[in-house]
Amino acid sequence: MLLGLFVTANGTSSAPAAPVTKEVSGFAEPARTSDPNSAVLAAIRTMPVGGAYAVNRVAKEQLIASVRLEPRGLLLDPKVAQPSFCSGATYLVFLRALEQLARNDGLALDAKTLDALLVKGQADGKGIWGRWNANGPGTARLFHELGLGQNFVDPRSARAGDFLKIFWTGEIGQKERGHSVIYLGTEMVGGVEHVRFWSSNQPDGYGEKSVPRTKVARMIFSRLEKPANVVKASALNGTDQFLASMLVRRFTMSEIVPKCGM
Repeated sequence: MLLGLFVTANGTSSAPAAPVTKEVSGFAEPARTSDPNSAVLAAIRTMPVGGAYAVNRVAKEQLIASVRLEPRGLLLDPKVAQPSFCSGATYLVFLRALEQLARNDGLALDAKTLDALLVKGQADGKGIWGRWNANGPGTARLFHELGLGQNFVDPRSARAGDFLKIFWTGEIGQKERGHSVIYLGTEMVGGVEHVRFWSSNQPDGYGEKSVPRTKVARMIFSRLEKPANVVKASALNGTDQFLASMLVRRFTMSEIVPKCGM
């Protein structure tokens, strides 16, 4: 049985979204409702602003509470997920983008798929959320496994609305310092090239941020191109040992590339 994908926080059906045009780095993203990048950018516009940043028990519990499976579909209430953290913020935008595409393009998912999309506190590498939240290329690995879209590292190929994993140092895995964000483009600030993105950022929480390109050691982009392939989500309930091991060992890019189809 196919279910309506999402209902709003008050339990009513979602109304069609207004077209959105996002201006980044001197170019405009087109408001094509069938374009997943446009859906991602539109989803950002529906998210709360601020709310503080935290990676603690309360933030994780609030994220779990913000996504519920009800008889009519999946209910999202991002305002509940405060304080927030980066991977939780981008995952909520991923779900909200699916909501946009469901309304505009008729995307519908069965109960098993909707259940697989829930955040249940899964360990790194386990299920959909556990893959998204994992160290290293969690989102990129998920995109490759489900066939959701391409992964790449060249920022010259990037578009506003791409999901992006930023690595602040050369470390991948156990000792990494990273940030899960949504790429918005580049800009010049005081003559210095900056990377602009949206996420939950320290210390304020949900919002946009711009950092010097020189502070970014590595980037892995993931572009949502085939959202209908999320129907394969229920097949990934097990644990991806490659991602799970990111907690206990260090990795190189040569190990990452084939696992993410790059």
